[in-house]
Amino acid sequence: MPYPISVCMIAKNEEKYIEKCLSAIRSHTKETAEVEIILADTGSTDRTKEIAAKYADKVLDFAWVNDFSAARNYSIAQASYDYILSLDCDEIITQLDCEQLFTLIRQHPEAVGRIAIDNHYYSNQTDTVYTDRLGRFFSRKYFRFEAPIHEQVVHKQNGACYQSYDAPITVDHVGYLGSIEALRPKVERNNTLLFQELEKDRENPYLYFQIGQSYNMIYDYENSYQYYKEALNYDIDPEEEWVQMMIIAYANALLHTGRETDALQLEAIYDAFAGTADFLCMMGRIYLANGQYVKAMMEFVKAIHCPVARENGTNSFLPTYNIGLINEMMGDIPTALMHYRNCGEFPLALQKILELEGSNAAEASHLPR
Repeated sequence: MPYPISVCMIAKNEEKYIEKCLSAIRSHTKETAEVEIILADTGSTDRTKEIAAKYADKVLDFAWVNDFSAARNYSIAQASYDYILSLDCDEIITQLDCEQLFTLIRQHPEAVGRIAIDNHYYSNQTDTVYTDRLGRFFSRKYFRFEAPIHEQVVHKQNGACYQSYDAPITVDHVGYLGSIEALRPKVERNNTLLFQELEKDRENPYLYFQIGQSYNMIYDYENSYQYYKEALNYDIDPEEEWVQMMIIAYANALLHTGRETDALQLEAIYDAFAGTADFLCMMGRIYLANGQYVKAMMEFVKAIHCPVARENGTNSFLPTYNIGLINEMMGDIPTALMHYRNCGEFPLALQKILELEGSNAAEASHLPR
């Protein structure tokens, strides 16, 4: 039995992405589900509302009150249907299996569906993708949003205690692809709200993590390091996705701020996080930065053979590139080139190939004939 679905969104000045977002919703559901789109606009001054009107069933105004949950709950309240998919305007559906989703609804009527979010950003001269899952599909009979910033789905009676399942929905999140100048206003807005929440709840590690994430977005590694470090002072669950994400980001901040020796302390938590290629690859980078080439090589090999990778490349071209780098540093150029060539179109590897092949050609030209 199909279930009608309301896609509920909030927006402000989102003309850059909103047409791609809304057209993707329609194209992925037009033959498989009854879907309405509800958009609550919080004060756009661009063409957001004009574009949204071409696709949405309702385009409504909501006076911004510095509270993302309030805006989301308003859009949900205006929906015609109980099952809600909450999306942002910079999230574009790439996969949606409605038949499987309806089966999961029947099996888990009071649970939250966690959708896969492929977060795109630039790193290592390439479009990098980090995949995480967030609770975004639920029945409004049982759930609502809470928290003014980085809002979370909560059960109306049981709070954060509820069951979840992996919904067959994947989106591309492209809002992190802007320049530092373009992203800075978003960071400043988010941190203003986060610092206000921190004044109310100084013992909340999740708030420190999110402030660190804001600074990390604009490559302010010193500030991100300080806030990640603060979050790590608390008793946190290594099974939580945000904690696993933070450990990688914290290690990256250590390396970018010249604290590679301090990063070796992550050996103490190795067993708790070594189940992902992301962590193994990061440990390889830490050993490499400390001149421990054999240990680094071992971690990169482990990463290649690890089936779980949240960031694209951490179990393929990234450790392969670093193995090539180690061989190059040790003077084994043929082996280094072999590994660089196994990195596909990874820009840093292609650059290395050009450098080494050019160097070899230059040396060969000076040999006596």
